[in-house]
Amino acid sequence: MNSTHSLTQKCSAEFIGTFVMVFAGCGAISAGSLGHGGVCAVFGLAVACMVFATGHISGAHFNPAVSLAFLSAGFFPKNELVPYVLAQVLGAVLAAFLIAICIGPIEPTMTSYEISSQKAFILECLLGFFLMFVISAVATDPKAQRSHSAIAIGSIVAVGALVIGPLTGASMNPARSLGPAIAAGEFQQIMLYLSAPCIGAVIAIQSYQRIAKS
Repeated sequence: MNSTHSLTQKCSAEFIGTFVMVFAGCGAISAGSLGHGGVCAVFGLAVACMVFATGHISGAHFNPAVSLAFLSAGFFPKNELVPYVLAQVLGAVLAAFLIAICIGPIEPTMTSYEISSQKAFILECLLGFFLMFVISAVATDPKAQRSHSAIAIGSIVAVGALVIGPLTGASMNPARSLGPAIAAGEFQQIMLYLSAPCIGAVIAIQSYQRIAKS
């Protein structure tokens, strides 16, 4: 992560990046005209674009689970975790309310599950693992191909959403679920989406460090 930028600059980048991701992806859901594949593509493209745009400023986390995972592996300072998470959540909340005002209603089903809570938890853990494993490679390994990191990260978001989206909404991101939940006033299933991606992400970065260590 670029240390030449102030914490305010980093948090501003996190706020904007998370806002764009949620506004584009959840906005596509509210608009209701793209279908499942289109929504997945929008999420992936939005993430890729914002990684390109802000990665050199903040590291382009846009996700409390990613920030927590980086912290767990020693790649992120403790004093920046809370400001980062607050910026991410605020970006997601503002995006969700603007969707409700300008595009259409925020549906609780944007991230929800009708399968068992055990299966949903496992799937969201796996999605968090897949996402963070890719991020770990392109962000922490000097041997990795960094020039295409945004494409790799956006692609794994789109792939995860394509496969798991119909089952859990494919959150991968506590902020992406919390913002719409606050806007909709629906918190019944939110704890799963706050915890499972974080667990998967922490396991992923620890696993990658052990696999890639030479």
